[in-house]
Amino acid sequence: MQQSSIQKLSTRHLLGIKDLSVQDIELIFETADTFKDVLNRPIKKVPSLRDITIANIFFENSTRTRLSFELAQKRLSADVVNFAASSSSVSKGETLIDTVNNILSMKVDMVVMRHPYPGAGIFLSRHINAQIVNAGDGAHEHPTQALLDAFSIREKYGDVAGKKIAIIGDILHSRVALSNILCLQKLGAEVMVCGPTTLIPKYIGSLGVKVEHNLVKALNWCDVANMLRIQLERQDIKYFPSLREYSMLYGLNKKILDSLDKEITIMHPGPINRGVEITSDVADSKQSIILDQVENGVAIRMAVLYLLAGQVN
Repeated sequence: MQQSSIQKLSTRHLLGIKDLSVQDIELIFETADTFKDVLNRPIKKVPSLRDITIANIFFENSTRTRLSFELAQKRLSADVVNFAASSSSVSKGETLIDTVNNILSMKVDMVVMRHPYPGAGIFLSRHINAQIVNAGDGAHEHPTQALLDAFSIREKYGDVAGKKIAIIGDILHSRVALSNILCLQKLGAEVMVCGPTTLIPKYIGSLGVKVEHNLVKALNWCDVANMLRIQLERQDIKYFPSLREYSMLYGLNKKILDSLDKEITIMHPGPINRGVEITSDVADSKQSIILDQVENGVAIRMAVLYLLAGQVN
């Protein structure tokens, strides 16, 4: 792929799904299709970002997302700098802007950042010149996860438009839920959220989604069920009596799956709490596309980085 011949995204950064147009999302998907072909070749590397240096700056723990971004960057031949806040001067009181400016002074072109505070990427984009990719900001957005989820649905069904997607679990604390809702709706899908009343945010109705508190009803309605994990690390109070009770009411097992009126597709953004929101026999069943999501995550992140790098001055 020649950098000069690519179409451009309408935005200089990827801070959230809300900033992307439908045309942007379709361009990312078309580019990811090409990169998925690359990933299935014997030589899985292209020189597209050979002159680009990317810093992965993670102020929160992450395994899957950080590794997925790093692999995408290396597949594109970018130079990669990894930064973990827990072992940096941030722990000594250094500010976010000082930290990033110190990294940028090393001539970094792009920053992939995960931060516990909502809007951290937006804040940073107003103060530094490098392009920012939001790898998750608090309970706000996680745009590349939503893109890979929608891409996986498109791959399974041929199109996202008209599909019924149920997002089940801890909606209140989930950045995946908000980004998914925005992305799926832009692509013409119907979205329902399902979970205990305490884990459904009060504003959710303003997003135009259906709300259901009965798991089986939600599963019978949908074509795809995206099972979210309980975000215990973000919960400052008890939102339900126990994990056991949550699992009894909202955990998906093979018995429930086999009892439905139709065959549905199961997704999960990971990491999976097996036996809580989903059992192993469901996660590993033929109806699950969880491993496809992982593979598609690399292709989507390659596409995002490639398209944004086309705008590097």
